[in-house]
Amino acid sequence: MTDARFEEGGEAPLRLVAQDAEDLKVLSTLVQDAVLPATELAFDARRRRFVLLLNRFRWEDRVEAERVGRAYERVRSVLVVEDVLKVQSFGFDRTDKDLVLSLLSLDFAADAEGGGRLTLTLAGDGAVALDVEALDVRLDDVTRPYRAPSGKVPGHG
Repeated sequence: MTDARFEEGGEAPLRLVAQDAEDLKVLSTLVQDAVLPATELAFDARRRRFVLLLNRFRWEDRVEAERVGRAYERVRSVLVVEDVLKVQSFGFDRTDKDLVLSLLSLDFAADAEGGGRLTLTLAGDGAVALDVEALDVRLDDVTRPYRAPSGKVPGHG
């Protein structure tokens, strides 16, 4: 038996879970440069769940798209964080209906009890900090891939 190769993902929707820092690095790479309206952040305090509806660049498909000369793609994805105790946002107005956010990274700082703080770093010095009882993050693609409107690979320069 051999490990799956990156190229074998094709158009299959991603369904991934991160429950430790190493897993989170994979999710962070996949959601880098995802964009979303500020209004697509939701915290359900009763269920202790924080959800984002993202337009995710398909990093896992970039090499294949270039190889065959196909357009780059995005896909709508849901990022769900479970066991959330507290939510704080910095550097942006969550009620601004016209504000589009760009997600740069997911970082986790563990505490001594197994929980910690998950930070969602946004372009433009914004961030969302989630205090969690345990790290439990899920990424699910919820649509078929579509042509990236810009036609370009996201950049930071």
